[in-house]
Amino acid sequence: MLRDRYEPDPRFWAIVEQLAIEMEPELAQIDKILEDDELFELIKNDLAQRHPHTLETGRNSTPVEVGLRMLAVKRLYQYTYRGTEYHVGDSLVLRWFCRVYFNVVPDHTTLNRFALEIKPETLRAFNERVTTLATVLKVTRGRKLRTDGTVVESNIAYPCDSKLLNDGVRVLSRVLQQAKVLVEDKVEGGAATCRNRTRSVRNQARQIANFARQRSAQAKAGLKGAYQRLIKTTQASVKQAQRVLSVLKSQSSRTAARIGAELETFIPRVEQALDQTVRRVLQGESVPAKEKILSLFEPHVTIIRRGKAGKETEFGHKVWLDEVDGGIVTQWRVLAGNPSDDQQWQPAIDHHIKQFEKPPNLASADRGVYSPDNEEYAHRKGVKRVVLPKPGYKSKQRREYEAQSWFKRGRRFQAGVEGRISVGKRKHGLDCCLDHGEDGFDKWVGWGIIANNLTVMGRTLAAKAV
Repeated sequence: MLRDRYEPDPRFWAIVEQLAIEMEPELAQIDKILEDDELFELIKNDLAQRHPHTLETGRNSTPVEVGLRMLAVKRLYQYTYRGTEYHVGDSLVLRWFCRVYFNVVPDHTTLNRFALEIKPETLRAFNERVTTLATVLKVTRGRKLRTDGTVVESNIAYPCDSKLLNDGVRVLSRVLQQAKVLVEDKVEGGAATCRNRTRSVRNQARQIANFARQRSAQAKAGLKGAYQRLIKTTQASVKQAQRVLSVLKSQSSRTAARIGAELETFIPRVEQALDQTVRRVLQGESVPAKEKILSLFEPHVTIIRRGKAGKETEFGHKVWLDEVDGGIVTQWRVLAGNPSDDQQWQPAIDHHIKQFEKPPNLASADRGVYSPDNEEYAHRKGVKRVVLPKPGYKSKQRREYEAQSWFKRGRRFQAGVEGRISVGKRKHGLDCCLDHGEDGFDKWVGWGIIANNLTVMGRTLAAKAV
């Protein structure tokens, strides 16, 4: 049964008072923010949907309040799930902050399950509520808006065709070994149908890597031959997996259903990796980025090329951030592919008006966002000062417009968003996503933004209290 919170422990408070323990001012302010009932209910509503009767029956669960606060601690301090369990258990201050008191600290697996139950939409609503609290507490007034994009990478190996095929055969072989007992007497070939080709493709991938480091004509011929052998081996594994899948579909056991679902997931991905390898290596075709698969385990990952010095190509997703005065990020958007920056201006203006019920006095972005339509849209929505520098040739009238003092101040305000992105990457995990799947990616970014906003609010309110 889902519990809200633990009852306060008098013994715990007696020891805290005896040792004169205090939270650091910033953490104490975050503690007060998380006492908000609406934030609590948002998380509780998601956790209550785990099972049909979670709120009514079953053994007592870890309290919602404890789970919420431990997830906040995880991202505030960039701990792992195991690290969060250890540090909360080891610290009286964190036990106090997480409302664990002298109870047993939830296991890292329990915390992981809590995180999986929370939906991306819930985190967006959570951040909107945090922004509302920031407005009430006068951390921000929503008078200025700046918007910019960055790339959050996924935690995948550098994508190459031989690596993808190697991974594909390895995964299919592992699943086929699990299915061996279920199908060996029901399919032609028996146990040979579940042959493990992992060692063979590993050796072929190693040969490809050795040939790729050489520049001779002989090495190029050897590279193509090694790829042909790797493709042939992978195709054989895919055919075996398809035969086994057809047998598993006729069985009714839960084990057969589980293995069959895993095969249905990975067979299309391996086939896509095969297709792009044949087109690129054997047919000499340049495969478009949108038709490529970069990881069998994170198929949603896209190629992002921004021409960034030292890192021209990144693998992950483009993320767009809207930030207001006071350092509060009001919205994040995980974008599909690599769309043009100028498409993100109007959604940023619309969301700001929805959040604050009024347009900003000043709205700014980089030159990649500029277009006459975007400027006109902001003015039509009531933005008084639109700071969108025009790229390329500028007429005399345009140069005079951008030379105005308010425009220059707006450009300096816009430059601050780079610092916010940098802090998000260095301190709140927005450099690389460690969660899995599209929802996991969205939630990883969401928790990073929420951790940033809580930190900013805690620091600002602590400074005001001095």
